[in-house]
Amino acid sequence: MAHDSGGAGKGRDGHKDGHKNGRRDGHKDGRGKGSGRSARKRARLDVGLYEAELLRLQAELVALQEWVRSTGARVLVIFEGRDAAGKGSAIKRVTEYLNPRFARIVALPAPTERQRGEWYFQRYVTHLPAAGEIVLMDRSWYNRAGVEHVMGFCTPAEHKRFLAQCPVFERLLVQDGILLLKYWFSISHAEQERRFKSRLDDPMRQWKLSPMDREAILRWEDYSRAKDEMFVQTDTAESPWYVVEAEDKRRARINLIAHLLSSIDYTEVRTEPVTLPERPRAINYTRPPRELFRYVPDHAANLENPVDD
Repeated sequence: MAHDSGGAGKGRDGHKDGHKNGRRDGHKDGRGKGSGRSARKRARLDVGLYEAELLRLQAELVALQEWVRSTGARVLVIFEGRDAAGKGSAIKRVTEYLNPRFARIVALPAPTERQRGEWYFQRYVTHLPAAGEIVLMDRSWYNRAGVEHVMGFCTPAEHKRFLAQCPVFERLLVQDGILLLKYWFSISHAEQERRFKSRLDDPMRQWKLSPMDREAILRWEDYSRAKDEMFVQTDTAESPWYVVEAEDKRRARINLIAHLLSSIDYTEVRTEPVTLPERPRAINYTRPPRELFRYVPDHAANLENPVDD
């Protein structure tokens, strides 16, 4: 299984990409032999170590974005994996300090009736990065290899055609200069179920649950077979898959961002320092009376001075 993507190389720290997570040999979402199994036995990453390293890596992501903007590079990062694997929370950490004008998250809903009559890749093409952009896809065209195939939302012929066309489509993207990275977030069935149950008990996150999550439990092995076939057919030298062990969300986020940074040969962009001018004295402006404006109520004051019933 190849691991050198078209835009992959040394990161700004100068270390060659040595992360060989994305291998299939014995890897069955952590059930097989090899590195995946031992990685799952690790204790959760210490929160202090996690927060310090996350902040350092996020600063590097800002530097990466400056390079992308200044060079006109196009970066596309695909996040795939089981339901509740932590894709969304990882994307949130990647984008936390990035300029939203040049970093976009794409999370498409189910296709419309019209889109179902289009070439399958067509609705994704409009979301590809323009010059100077980073695009992060929270699920992607690989829906056809996973949920659509398992749940019968596409025909066997459509599934087969997708697996044949996908490497060709991605090769065209890479040949045109798009830096494409594909990540699969891997968790065990026990951890997935634990996360589902935690959502049941959390009113703030219950919206994340859907009937499809029930199917994710009942059809675990069907999804496993679909994922294995997807890897066989779409892991190519131009656009390899990288597997992120996601049993511990902290480790997954750190490992994902570190690998992303090391996979793009970016350099620091020197920018002119910003200086603030002295504020000129107000000469010809009188502010209108406060009473003319509608201010929101001071809810914070109620917290400081609660009123007894």
